[in-house]
Amino acid sequence: MRFVDRLCGVIDAFTDKQGKIASWIAIPMVITLVYEVIARYAFNAPTRWSYDVTYMIYGSHYLLGAAFALLYRVHIRIDVIYGLFPKRVRQFIDVVGYLFFFFPVVTIFAKSSISLASDAYRSGEVSQFSPWAPILWPYKSIIALAFVLLFLQGISEFLRAVVILVRGDK
Repeated sequence: MRFVDRLCGVIDAFTDKQGKIASWIAIPMVITLVYEVIARYAFNAPTRWSYDVTYMIYGSHYLLGAAFALLYRVHIRIDVIYGLFPKRVRQFIDVVGYLFFFFPVVTIFAKSSISLASDAYRSGEVSQFSPWAPILWPYKSIIALAFVLLFLQGISEFLRAVVILVRGDK
């Protein structure tokens, strides 16, 4: 069990660090939005690139924060009934939830996003939403990375729940 504790500690520390780094992505997004608003309304000169840059930065910020949010349990949950159960029953529910819902869904999203990023890279796919038409493989690669990181943090949460089931709440 010490190995599992150490593994969870390493994964948690990594997730914490990457989540804190990802939080800084909000700064260029705000700068981009402020620049666009000033250019558009003060100088009547909207940019061609701000829409694409903004959704890519915001999407990256949101997705790279998913594993961090799982680590700190700040995802939206409905705990009306769940909170009434003893800790070991809650851990059993978590184990079942991870096995039958979390891992299959995140695996599908990770595989799909890795495939989409690879296809975008090979084909040179560009955005069709604006005249700027930026390449999409960097953004799609971040989506894939985010799902891999979420899966990794899910492993830590799953193992932690299993440990509590096996040895109790120590």
